[in-house]
Amino acid sequence: MRYRDGRPLTTRRYDHLRKRLGDELAWVAAHGISTHWLRHTTLTWVERNYGYAIARAYAGHTNSNTDAGTTTTYIRATLQEVATALATLTAEPHPLA
Repeated sequence: MRYRDGRPLTTRRYDHLRKRLGDELAWVAAHGISTHWLRHTTLTWVERNYGYAIARAYAGHTNSNTDAGTTTTYIRATLQEVATALATLTAEPHPLA
């Protein structure tokens, strides 16, 4: 997530948003929804709908990670594929999609 000017949200901002959500939605607090949970759920959705390579790129993982297996050497997602996943997830158009 980013601010309107493109800067990434800070940890403090994420914590504030999570607290506000927990104050408004009892189930958020009851189930211990966290920033990590949101990231995990989002990446799972991207992987299930668009595949592993796109989920990996969506997460911002670099291709230099050697513990991810040999297959990652051969699979790559384009910027357009990641933008398409984002546009679908947010139901908003993206200029690169």
